[in-house]
Amino acid sequence: MPAARGPFRSLADLKALEAVALSDRLPAPDVFGCIRAAAKAHGDRTALIDLSAPEPGAPARRWSYADFLKQVVRAANALYAAGGGKPAAYLLPNLAETHFVLWGGAAGVGAAPVNPLLSAETVAEIVAASGAGVLVTTGPGSRLWETAEQVRRLAPGLDAVLTVGDRAAPGAARLDQAMAVQPGDRFIFDGAGEPDAIAAYFHTGGTTGAPKLAQQTRANQAAMGWILSYTLDLRPDDVVLTGLPLFHANAAILTGMAPLVSGSTLVLAGLDGFRDKRLQANFWTLVEAYRVSVFSGVPTIYSSLLDHPTGQADLSSLRYGVVGAAPMPVSVFKAFEARTGIRILELYGMTETTCVSTCNPRDGERRVGSIGLRVPYHEVKIAVLDENGAYQRDAAVGEVGVVAMRGPTVTPGYKQAERDAALFLPDGWLNSGDLARQDEDGYFWLTGRAKDLIIRGGHNIDPSVIEEVLSAHPDVELVAAIGQPDAYAGELPVA
Repeated sequence: MPAARGPFRSLADLKALEAVALSDRLPAPDVFGCIRAAAKAHGDRTALIDLSAPEPGAPARRWSYADFLKQVVRAANALYAAGGGKPAAYLLPNLAETHFVLWGGAAGVGAAPVNPLLSAETVAEIVAASGAGVLVTTGPGSRLWETAEQVRRLAPGLDAVLTVGDRAAPGAARLDQAMAVQPGDRFIFDGAGEPDAIAAYFHTGGTTGAPKLAQQTRANQAAMGWILSYTLDLRPDDVVLTGLPLFHANAAILTGMAPLVSGSTLVLAGLDGFRDKRLQANFWTLVEAYRVSVFSGVPTIYSSLLDHPTGQADLSSLRYGVVGAAPMPVSVFKAFEARTGIRILELYGMTETTCVSTCNPRDGERRVGSIGLRVPYHEVKIAVLDENGAYQRDAAVGEVGVVAMRGPTVTPGYKQAERDAALFLPDGWLNSGDLARQDEDGYFWLTGRAKDLIIRGGHNIDPSVIEEVLSAHPDVELVAAIGQPDAYAGELPVA
């Protein structure tokens, strides 16, 4: 996919861009086709660098685009053969093999990423809900293998387990050996190019309660790839560092698929990414060593990086950092940019919209504290709902309501169809559950979660108002305001 040239300054730029249909901009209607087009255009360029540890000079494995494509095809075939055509779940840290399984699954049976920190019982629930026939995990001697052994007992629908690594495991096959016997230039199954097939089942809803599996189609991911390529102006000479976990859509899509379909180079910064304190300690030297130009983090990562001076590291390659998943405290935003000189693009999205729905314009005014403008080919509005959650009307400028989204990256719903009832508003608008307002220039400003409002004596209190004040104190690293039940007032705000 060629890098998306052209400015992103305002809504006028997006509207001009949308004069050409998105389908005419995509090299293929499905995500694998987009990856294959990138491999054809950039065959000898480095697609992926997998660091063994988040340290300069650590041994690294590398794949060109041509080799990466072959590995994805082999993985697709191996997953199909091992699981009898059923989806493939993976319980993996950040490894090259995680990408092979994720995009091989997208091309074939569908991948179900699972958070490695979850309990075996919850992992088994996700595996069962996805209908997975095969689970891919690390081999004997690892904590994940111990979890996988329990999952095998709890999820009887599993037909096979494949392990990453060179240690044999009882009752399991090695992924590399399973891939080695498969062709890397063709699929052993039909339907690899069907855009409406499910590419991935991402679980959402936190770590408690029954898992919801958001179904991303191959067409959803292809559209998101081009949209992110334009929004972030991803280029073949970009180097994008992944420090967030690859079971999550932010890392998998924004710092994974989108750079891959743009011809950029991915750097996997160690098995545990930002969870490894070494990555934060070595972050600036890694940026210099690999000429990193783009990375993504959550607000707590930016706060933690402030504790690690940039020193003499050459950061001239770094175009910007991207932040999402939670609102960035304005104090952290300003402190980070002032101390490092690096631009931050704050964005917003959901797994249910494949990844990103709004972003502060890279070439225009970044309104600190906002989540920016809508991305191209994607509709975003503020809707006013009644007390039962039913749509009443579109909000006026500046009026708070629920963020609603519609477009080619909005997923068809959850695998458990009964969970879709509250997901969609009339006419295909997705109900995010997030409260926001839109200003006169089209910028969106989050004000909280509908379910997180603190209601004291009948008055709605936005938790972010309390959090923003407290986070400005230099001794406060992270804050959350919640409602504490109170017999008189109903709820009292506490932090």
